[in-house]
Amino acid sequence: MTLLYTEIEEDLRASVRDLLADRCGPGVVLRRVESATPYDAELWKTLAQEIGVAGLLVPEEHGGAGASARETAVVLEELGRAVAPLPFLTSSVLAVSALLGSGDGLLGALAAGEATAALVVPFAVSPYRFAETATVRDGVLSGQVRAVAGADVADVLLVPAGGGLYAVDAADATVEVVPSLDLTRPIATVTLSSAPGRRIEGADGGDVRRALLTGAGLLASEQLGVAEWCLNTTLAYIKERHQFARPVGSFQAIKHRMADLWLDVVRARAAARNAAHLLAGATGPAVGGDERDGQDERDGRDGQDGRDTELAVAVAKSWCSEVALRVAEESVQLHGGIGMTWEHPVHLYLKRAKAGEIALGTPGVHRDAVAVLADLPGPVA
Repeated sequence: MTLLYTEIEEDLRASVRDLLADRCGPGVVLRRVESATPYDAELWKTLAQEIGVAGLLVPEEHGGAGASARETAVVLEELGRAVAPLPFLTSSVLAVSALLGSGDGLLGALAAGEATAALVVPFAVSPYRFAETATVRDGVLSGQVRAVAGADVADVLLVPAGGGLYAVDAADATVEVVPSLDLTRPIATVTLSSAPGRRIEGADGGDVRRALLTGAGLLASEQLGVAEWCLNTTLAYIKERHQFARPVGSFQAIKHRMADLWLDVVRARAAARNAAHLLAGATGPAVGGDERDGQDERDGRDGQDGRDTELAVAVAKSWCSEVALRVAEESVQLHGGIGMTWEHPVHLYLKRAKAGEIALGTPGVHRDAVAVLADLPGPVA
């Protein structure tokens, strides 16, 4: 098994990073989160339709790229590095993952960037304790789901109900945006009042749970991107900032703190890449998959079962959540007074890190899962 980035993954990263550098700099994101439309629809259109990121997880027969979780993770690293206000995680990862098993026709529209979808579950839901909050009767849905990410820009809402999955036109539901800690990823309350829904044939609660696990595992890569930006930006700042006629970064205490953060980020990259690699076996063949499939066979990845993938997801989400938050907090402090201002973008990263820590299962929830999956004894009461 190799966790190194392939040439194709690096090319994809370069394309996404160049576009974000041109159109999604820190100043742009700061201005956008203060507006009434935090999501950048035009940037999303370019990413989805010209670079094709929206269809990475969608098989080629449904109009997608037929890529895997590895390439998707690379995109999420770059989106996290830019705290980009885009619905990639909510539509192209969570919603698409919930539909993959069914092969529903909606996949084609999502892959082409002609529509966006949102999985109507609380963003903080645990993949291990998911419960439906909407009901269905005679094809109409009712109920209220709080703290749904991506619903405010979704054209289609995917609602788990009655043991199945239903597609509801967003115009038939009430979507009310509520205050969110993460200004770059709004959340909303979705209210369904006898809303007509179309049952997704072949999709059930198991698909929803797998989508949540996939989302949790790939969210770790976004958190890696957040941590890397905070570390690199802080390193550049302490080299330039002088106190007592010497760079702040030359003080021994600062060096030790930065070294500890660097080690944390390196470990986070290994955990996130491992989760993405194992998820790739479940989400489809990789781009240029002939060569990697052969490597995977030699590595014995085909012999891995779902338990190994779930364990890798739980490890990655628990570790990367805490690393992203720790590096962001240290970044704010090491930036001194300017780090406390609204004009400096580091607060956006701290808020993204805190919101991401809670999303799709807290570190404690995933550590509990690790204990079960690895058959570790629990603490003595």
